Amino acid sequence: MEADPSTRPSFQITHETTPSEKLVAGFSSFGLAGLTAVDFLTDQLDLEETGYISTEALPSITPFENGTPRHHTRLFSRSDLDITLLVNELFVPPWAADPFAKSVLEWTDTNTVQEITILSGIPLPHGPQEHQVFYVATEDYQSEQLASTDIPAMGAGFLDGVNASLVGRGMDTDLRVGVFVTPVHQRIPDVEAALRLLVAAERLYGLDIDTTALEQFAREIEQYYRGLEDRLQAMDQTDSYDDRMYM
Repeated sequence: MEADPSTRPSFQITHETTPSEKLVAGFSSFGLAGLTAVDFLTDQLDLEETGYISTEALPSITPFENGTPRHHTRLFSRSDLDITLLVNELFVPPWAADPFAKSVLEWTDTNTVQEITILSGIPLPHGPQEHQVFYVATEDYQSEQLASTDIPAMGAGFLDGVNASLVGRGMDTDLRVGVFVTPVHQRIPDVEAALRLLVAAERLYGLDIDTTALEQFAREIEQYYRGLEDRLQAMDQTDSYDDRMYM
């Protein structure tokens, strides 16, 4: 379905506690690797839901589990951990990417969030040697977070959608923004891709993650995520997009 030009989607962020200075986000996109990784982190780090994002004038979903509904986009944190996680199960089409990103950025400005890390998969043909994580990050993010890591930079290409909006804001302000990307396959979810993103996040923030539990976690959520992926694929061509970042 095409966006009605007379309406603009709006997003409202509600949260119970002050977020951390660092935000780690996983969005609903092809392969669902970033979403799977961040969702898994909320369990592994024993985080509590501390907020959510609601929307108007945008086709929405209401996930549920064991008969209980939940918000499609939620915030998680813990008082003794300087990271807030954003789990976004709602696919945001390209025409709604800027309003969504603007709402997130207004919220980060108000709450003095200094850094955004995005975990993401890209559906590109690739060989086994390219089964790794790459970064696209603002210069201040690179100097603050990546100087002591061996994560390689992504080659020439460009971002679009929510990722592009967030990185673009980071280029013009003192908000540090980094996107960690890895190639994904068609299987749902791409567990190996999610695992690579988890390892990158673990190294970046010094987390203690039991990645051996990811396979079981993936089996438990596979049916749900398969339905979510089917929803993405069923969308009209004008609402869907290919991630146009090239290696």
